[in-house]
Amino acid sequence: MPSTLPAPSDDACWAAVLARDPGAGGRFVYAVRTTGVYCRPGCTARTPRRENVSFHPTCEAAEAAGFRPCLRCRPDGPSPAVRREEVVARACRLIDGAETPPPLADLAAAAGMSAFHFHRVFRDVMGVTPATYARARRAERMATALPGAGSVTGAIYEAGYGASSRFYAEAGERLGMTPSRYRRGGAGETIRFGVGACSLGAILVAATERGVCAILLGDDPDALVRDLQDRFPAADLIGGDPTFEAWMARAIGIVEEPGRAHALPLDIGGTAFQQRVWEALRAIPPGTTATYAEVARAIGAPGASRAVALACGANALAVAIPCHRVVRSDGTLSGYRWGVDRKRDLLTREGVP
Repeated sequence: MPSTLPAPSDDACWAAVLARDPGAGGRFVYAVRTTGVYCRPGCTARTPRRENVSFHPTCEAAEAAGFRPCLRCRPDGPSPAVRREEVVARACRLIDGAETPPPLADLAAAAGMSAFHFHRVFRDVMGVTPATYARARRAERMATALPGAGSVTGAIYEAGYGASSRFYAEAGERLGMTPSRYRRGGAGETIRFGVGACSLGAILVAATERGVCAILLGDDPDALVRDLQDRFPAADLIGGDPTFEAWMARAIGIVEEPGRAHALPLDIGGTAFQQRVWEALRAIPPGTTATYAEVARAIGAPGASRAVALACGANALAVAIPCHRVVRSDGTLSGYRWGVDRKRDLLTREGVP
């Protein structure tokens, strides 16, 4: 698809060719008169002489000028980044559909790569290793299976755990409570919560004994309570607790002043990848923004922009984990779990133009 960005100058195009910049792909191709071929800016072929090079906005334009596509970088096909994402997507489907995590060698063979190269490609795209992804997916299956399982042990093995010890080692972090309590819909777990009003509408704050597990914003207080009840229908939900008022006040305070530092203890949970993203969000200084691509690079996964966006959408701790500071690559505001208008308001309060 042709880029909607302004066409770069010839000098900018040549600089991208010299740098073999893959990020310039899609904005132009360059053709070499002496070979009769055209390439992507990131092509690894020998750098041609400047006087033999011409620049074209699309593959079609280069071919109309009499050039043929390079067989090395294949500029008329999917980009290397797209091909890597397709390879990783297929691997994820294999992992998702397997009863037990497939060995790295089998995943690499299915991708037609060496184990080393596949491991690196998967980590670059997803931000986590294949083994970490498999553990996260296995934990998700476990969380889904527990409420209807006849026993915790049965659910553990059905989810693909070879030994129950591996699950219990990470159960508290993944579920936010013990497996048996999670299976019973949170039975035996105490979750204190309060509902109030702030300048952005209704606000619900909930906490386990480990810390605040939810700061939800919306228009309907009852809908926020239902969200909490649906997640843990059998938990002991304590509302209107006077001892919780101080936590409510602190949570409302960071919504009213989103640029202010806070020391609320948080019960974050989430997958390993989500935790990395949320930690990176907390490092974005107040009054500034970062793009999804910048966050992906910050966590060492430059190809994982889409996964970063999904992790932002899964954040249930409004403002405390400042996903409102993440914007599109062109600086515009993208979707926000609690509404783009609230996102704009929070950024305005922080002084972002």
